[in-house]
Amino acid sequence: MKRRNKIKILVIHGPNLNLLGKREPHIYGVATLSNINTALKKLAEKEKIYLKIIQSNYEGKIIEAIHNAAKDKFHGIIINPAAYTHTSIAIRDALSSVNLPTIEVHLSNIYCREEFRRYSLISAVAIGQICGFGPNSYLLGLKAILDLLRKNKE
Repeated sequence: MKRRNKIKILVIHGPNLNLLGKREPHIYGVATLSNINTALKKLAEKEKIYLKIIQSNYEGKIIEAIHNAAKDKFHGIIINPAAYTHTSIAIRDALSSVNLPTIEVHLSNIYCREEFRRYSLISAVAIGQICGFGPNSYLLGLKAILDLLRKNKE
């Protein structure tokens, strides 16, 4: 496959993910957000792609990042909306409006948790969802979106 321009992927970590490693390790594990970002960057380097990673506890900042991803010609988004998964129509609408392939990821299996966590507002506008694999959910999400984007370029 010929690549004139590097594939650009935006990774968005939602609220409270900055507390990984300390927050409920029996659910989320002991890996920190820094550990996850390091693994993502290592995979991005190996795959020769550009990765931008943000974390925000603020819904508006996440929405602006999604809008800017389209404006800045990103090719796809990987998002862990965290608690906003179940509550944010605004993030769902932002993802829908930019029309970029999106993978939703979660560290834990949201379907094996409290009932209110078992519904995702985001999944209807994502091309796929990966959950329950801890930090590997992010790496699997990155591999999945790269596979899709590369197949679409052929």
